[in-house]
Amino acid sequence: MGSLTIRNLDDVVKAKLHLSAASNGVSMEQEAKRRLRERLSQAEPARKKLTVAELLQYSVKPEVPIDLKKISDELSNEDR
Repeated sequence: MGSLTIRNLDDVVKAKLHLSAASNGVSMEQEAKRRLRERLSQAEPARKKLTVAELLQYSVKPEVPIDLKKISDELSNEDR
């Protein structure tokens, strides 16, 4: 098993963990492990699938058509 060191833990978080561990009759380390285990064992929330209309909200149509041949030619000329 691996180990983990948490530096600069907020004093309020540490105090809450200490109180929770004391009320459960375990060490702070055991309480932290239990909480991490419980939180990480929960199923990940399902990601919402976007509709076409929602996806289109993110797209922007260019004001002028893009000339891919012109861009390609310009890039080729830069190499020379």
